Amino acid sequence: MNFNTLHFALFYAIVFPMVVMLRSRVRARNALLLVASYYFYGCWDYRFLALIIISTVVDYLCGLCFDVRQADPERPPIQTWRRRAILLTSIICNLGILGFFKYYDFFVTSAADLSAAIGLPVHLRTLRLILPVGISFYTFQTLSYTIDLYRGKITTERNLLNLAVFVAFFPQLVAGPIERASQLLPQVRTPRTITWKMLYSGFYLMGWGMFKKVVIADQVAPLVNMVFGAADPSGLEVLMGIYAFAIQAYCDFSGYTDIARGAARCMGFDLMLNFNLPYLATNPSDFWRRWHISLSTWLRDYLYIPLGGSRKGERRTYINLMLTMTLCGLWHGAAWTYVCFGAYHGVLLCAHRALRPWLERHIRPSSAFLAAAWHWTRVLICFHLVCLGWPIFRADTLTQAMNMLWALATDVTIWFRVVNAREIAILAACMLALFGVQLLQWKTRDLTFVFRLSLPVRAVAYASLFLGFIMFGSYGSDSFMYFQF
Repeated sequence: MNFNTLHFALFYAIVFPMVVMLRSRVRARNALLLVASYYFYGCWDYRFLALIIISTVVDYLCGLCFDVRQADPERPPIQTWRRRAILLTSIICNLGILGFFKYYDFFVTSAADLSAAIGLPVHLRTLRLILPVGISFYTFQTLSYTIDLYRGKITTERNLLNLAVFVAFFPQLVAGPIERASQLLPQVRTPRTITWKMLYSGFYLMGWGMFKKVVIADQVAPLVNMVFGAADPSGLEVLMGIYAFAIQAYCDFSGYTDIARGAARCMGFDLMLNFNLPYLATNPSDFWRRWHISLSTWLRDYLYIPLGGSRKGERRTYINLMLTMTLCGLWHGAAWTYVCFGAYHGVLLCAHRALRPWLERHIRPSSAFLAAAWHWTRVLICFHLVCLGWPIFRADTLTQAMNMLWALATDVTIWFRVVNAREIAILAACMLALFGVQLLQWKTRDLTFVFRLSLPVRAVAYASLFLGFIMFGSYGSDSFMYFQF
């Protein structure tokens, strides 16, 4: 079930008022949310509901094993090796399911290719498994619960219904944000107060997110498909395609997140901010503090820091950065393009870390004008460094990505063989609209600055959004791209 369909509109129109009416009756509300969430997910393929249920039950039982003293305070604390065994059970179960369905064919094929390359061809059977929608998201979410229990940061959830709602909460089930138990579980356990301000901001987020998806992302998608589907695009066409995909990827994913946060807020739940003006970042590290925040912080807290972070010397820090970002790329998909995309960003982070002391020591703007010029120079450089990684992410093969980047570097012709004027005009209009709004958000330091505007100005803004929906919206045709991850 896609957010940009009539099916979801009817589904939410039924679930939302029922949740509002049951907001103070926690058990009944959570039972309704669980049924609604399982129906929402089952609309893709009901067979994969079993995977969510297995992960939920396993982690529920692991949580109970962590907390045996709560039932009997006289019992001694669990021995360290047993705590590690409980955690390992959760990790093996969750990552085992994820690895089997998402990575089995990838590793089997890669092993067969490597064997053939060294002269030892082997035949390994692939299973051609269907990838369960959103499996990477809910796997990381439920894993954070058991890891935080092991670390003693949260207490065990002894109510299976509450934990099941935490894992399967439908607004963020299939594409995040990846919530932490410490943030979402307390909201699941308690009655929710729903104010008019929450409803207003929630519906605004849903509207703005839908606008980014159906009016901006889906409008530039044909240009992206033209360029990445062409056999020999010119360098200028590759540049247009990269800009278009940068806009599509951001508006598609952040649009989904806004809809998810808005839908949850209208029902009394606050989900974490997942995007914070990432294309206005001044360096690669700043970019990952703003892009897919729930994933980058998850990798920081559960991978980078446990590996040693930056506490074990510069060399180890660079290794940790490269390993974390390479696995981040692999998280996105079972293909070498994603692995290389992650490694590319790892290189950017390492290069920035190495150059930062020199830059801070030698570049000190002496006036407000020069400081502003240096700031926006860094924004432009960072934006284009990020853009150079998008062909690796979007291309079907590494060969295609390298050919496109080679054309971008060597083909200086200004002729268009694939792209036409209409797509270029749409791209320009979408970029101006998006960056115009984002500059206002940056200037006011408020992502919802529209709430501060006077009523007449807000009315004009909302009318413009509505006209955009009517004139340029594309509904139900394109799924959110992050569903495949």
